[in-house]
Amino acid sequence: MTRLRLLPIDRDIARLAVPALGALIAEPLFLLTDTALIGHLGEVPLAGLAIAGTILQTAIGLLVFLAYATTPAVARRLGAGDRVGAVTAGIDGMWLALGVGIVVAAAGAPLAGWLVGLFGPTPGVSESATAYLGISAAGIPAMLIVLAATGLFRGLQDTVTPLVVAGCGFAANAALNAILIYPAGLGIAGSALGTVIAQWGMAIALVVIAVRQARESGARLRPGLDGVSAAALGGGWLFLRTVSLRASFVATTAAAAALGVTELASMQIALTIFMAAAFALDALAIAGQALIGHGSGAADRERIRLITSRLVRAGIVSGLALGILLAIATPLVGAVFTSDDAVRTTLVPATLLTALALPLAGYVFVLDGVLIGAGDGRYLAVAGIVNLAVYLLVLWAAIALAPPDPPVAVALLWVALGVGMLGARAVTLGVRARGTAWITLGA
Repeated sequence: MTRLRLLPIDRDIARLAVPALGALIAEPLFLLTDTALIGHLGEVPLAGLAIAGTILQTAIGLLVFLAYATTPAVARRLGAGDRVGAVTAGIDGMWLALGVGIVVAAAGAPLAGWLVGLFGPTPGVSESATAYLGISAAGIPAMLIVLAATGLFRGLQDTVTPLVVAGCGFAANAALNAILIYPAGLGIAGSALGTVIAQWGMAIALVVIAVRQARESGARLRPGLDGVSAAALGGGWLFLRTVSLRASFVATTAAAAALGVTELASMQIALTIFMAAAFALDALAIAGQALIGHGSGAADRERIRLITSRLVRAGIVSGLALGILLAIATPLVGAVFTSDDAVRTTLVPATLLTALALPLAGYVFVLDGVLIGAGDGRYLAVAGIVNLAVYLLVLWAAIALAPPDPPVAVALLWVALGVGMLGARAVTLGVRARGTAWITLGA
């Protein structure tokens, strides 16, 4: 019974993780809303969203270092007693996000058709995906600003502000999409437009609050070349880590597309559900980033070890709880997301396998956040390449064994995902966390 006793550090974790949950799942909730609304337009628009959503999630996911590098950088300075430096680091990260976002959006819009074509879709699916992606490119700078600003607030041990902004953004997105898709008759293009408007609203709100923080602390608002460069270089290893991770999901979607439209549509829903659950579990990882970074800045090694052990336990338990809830809800999932009988049938085994994998996902995501908070980006990058190689081999075997039966084929893809990706990450992260080489102290 002693092991179940709550410690003061558990309250610190909950204080950061619970509000972070809402902010983290904002983007998956955007996609969940789009999936639910577009799903009732038919399997062709839904398959188009699968491809466009994968491309967008890859673009945003590759640049998530704007938040993941900013959080520990800000937290370390705060832990060392330098609040001005902490806020300045966050502001520099936001400037970097704006610049990167403009470049990505400018390149993404004209390349939308070509990017969609890489997945080899049918003409109807290609048209839907290109329309959605071309409009959504305008929201990329906003989402990158949101990432960087969120990293600033997390580093300052404030996860409530991003929660409030994310909640308002999700509500606006749902309302706009409901109007633009059906009453306005814009279909999948209306969904993309509504999401872009909501994303820019979130970005503007966070910028206003960040400026207020800078003025109160005396931090500068103009971009500092050294600070922006440090933010870019500091996130380089995390960028490589994210490349390998996103490549796994791109490969999964491409594999589903090669199997057929029903398989691709089913995987879109199942992956969306998994990402929503993953982001929920990642709330603990975000708490780990902020607390480990703060502990590193304060040079408190014992606190770092205690935070890690408590977070691992919380991750596994939370994953188990989410898995049980998802397994219970499995019969209802298909009706929520699609009217297509074939997709509903195919979705059942995929949803059950997702539920089974969530405890392992909780363990993986927590350790990932701990190592990010400690600044162990180089190891994460190298391990990510190894993990990707293992997963691609397992995925190749799953495709080769997949029969012309959508439920079985999709189930095999999910087994590959659980064993080849989550399993490999659990091994590489677990081995690292058992040692002490990842613990670095000081601002």
